[in-house]
Amino acid sequence: QVQLVESGGGSVQTGGSLKLSCVVSSFNSKKYCLAWFRQAPGKERQAVASIDVDGGTTYRDSVKGRFTIAKDNAKNILYLEMNSLRPEDTAMYYCAAKPGICWIPSLVGSEYGYWGQGTQVTVSS
Repeated sequence: QVQLVESGGGSVQTGGSLKLSCVVSSFNSKKYCLAWFRQAPGKERQAVASIDVDGGTTYRDSVKGRFTIAKDNAKNILYLEMNSLRPEDTAMYYCAAKPGICWIPSLVGSEYGYWGQGTQVTVSS
């Protein structure tokens, strides 16, 4: 069983920054793909960014150059640094884990078997 606990959300103005954290309970998490997803009210869940075993990353187009996904294997923590935030980034942000050795980052939500409870990010104009 893998448990994920997010933190770091909040309210900022357009152009502001936030850094999300996700503590991953599993000892084997360093072998997993880890990812951030988001969901705004009334909208479908979106993949935001993913990171694989070797630190390879992939991002949705709308956050490229603004968001950075990273992980600390020693502490089992996944991060999402978000800069130049926009109102359209407002959503609940979830971290997720894809069990099994993962060499290619994935933005496919159905591949992730473990999810956190989410942390709210609100960006005002």
